[in-house]
Amino acid sequence: MSTQDTSDETRHAEKMAKIKAARDKMMAGKSDEKGLIIVHTGKGKGKSSSGFGMILRALAHEMPCAVVQFIKGGWDTGERRLLSTHFSHLCRFHAMGEGFTWETQDRARDIAAAQAGWEKAKALIRDPQIEMVLLDEINIALRYDYLDIAEVTEFLRTQKPPMTHVVLTGRNAKDPLIELADLVTEMTLIKHPFRAGIKAQRGVEY
Repeated sequence: MSTQDTSDETRHAEKMAKIKAARDKMMAGKSDEKGLIIVHTGKGKGKSSSGFGMILRALAHEMPCAVVQFIKGGWDTGERRLLSTHFSHLCRFHAMGEGFTWETQDRARDIAAAQAGWEKAKALIRDPQIEMVLLDEINIALRYDYLDIAEVTEFLRTQKPPMTHVVLTGRNAKDPLIELADLVTEMTLIKHPFRAGIKAQRGVEY
């Protein structure tokens, strides 16, 4: 190894040592735990996928979970198949929606389905045995005022057990929910195959 290479290696090691020391100091002050309210929103793909990824991660730790789907209830999705077939002992799966609002074209029916989903969600969140609840596409129901945002945020603020994690997905998350949440991620759309005429595909979108 040349003198220059040795010098570069030394500088790199010193830089990484400083970064590690700073990280260790930062992490030393982070000792609290709590049940988080997590929001995945934005126009980009990956909101539900990320939510289901969190469910699978929790299941790997043998944490009892639950899923309430507010919109895609009529879809035969891969995540629904997997969780219902292989993890039903650890994950309760409730598909409450009947499809996107432009498919049903019946506002009263959509509201009834959303409210039934919310009642199920509240019972699951209150259940002390369940450690994580995914409310998939609930932001869509909130966006169209099928559910009252004030009621949802008040419930999460006052009745969610302290150590229960709740994940809420869907575009256009409302400001009161974003303000309440502990973790908010916005998916940004940069490029999507749909714009090139490619339809939703098994294993990618569902």
